[in-house]
Amino acid sequence: MTQSTSGARAGAVERTRERVLAVARDRFVDRPYDEVRIAEVAATAGVTQQTLLNHFRSKEGLFLAVAEVLRPEVEALRGRVVPGDVPGFVRGLMRQYEALGDANVRLEAVAERIADLAEAVARARAHHRALLEQAFAADLPDEPRARRRALAALYAVTDVHTWKLLRRDLGHSRAETTAVLTHLLRAALATAPS
Repeated sequence: MTQSTSGARAGAVERTRERVLAVARDRFVDRPYDEVRIAEVAATAGVTQQTLLNHFRSKEGLFLAVAEVLRPEVEALRGRVVPGDVPGFVRGLMRQYEALGDANVRLEAVAERIADLAEAVARARAHHRALLEQAFAADLPDEPRARRRALAALYAVTDVHTWKLLRRDLGHSRAETTAVLTHLLRAALATAPS
C-alpha cells in the first residue's frame, strides 16, 4: 500500500468515525440512554453495526466517545470563568443547562447501573467542583472542613438537578431561573464561614 493510499484510508476511517459520533451525539442528547440503539445510529450514519462496534466496541464506548466530543461544547457554552463573577458564572451555567441539562439528568439516572457512565459522571462532578473552586476561591474559607462545606453548598445551588427543579419541575422561565440561581449563589457565598 502506498503512502497516499494509506493516508486516504486513514482519512476515510476518521470521516466515518466523525459521522458516527455526530449521529450518536444527537441521539444521546435528545433521548434517554436506553432508547439509543446502536443499529439505528449505524444506519443513520451510513455504516454497518459491525463497523460502529469496530470503532467504539460497545454502546458504552460510543457514549464515552460522545462525552469527549461534548467536552469542548460544554466549555464553550460555559465560557470563561471570571473569579468572583456570580452573574457571569450563572449565565454560563444556564447556557450549558439549557442546551444539555435534560440529557445530563437522563444520563445521571442510568449511570448508577453502568460503571463506565458512573465514572464519566464522577469526572464531570469533579470538574464542576473545580470550576466552583476556581471561580469563588477568594470567597471560600481556608479551613479545609469549612471549605468543603462551602463548596458543597455552592455545588448544590449550581447542580443540574437544581436547574431541573426550577425549569422543568416548577416551570420557571429561563430568566426567572437565572435570577433564582444568582440569588442562591450569592446567598451561599455570603454565608460561607471565613
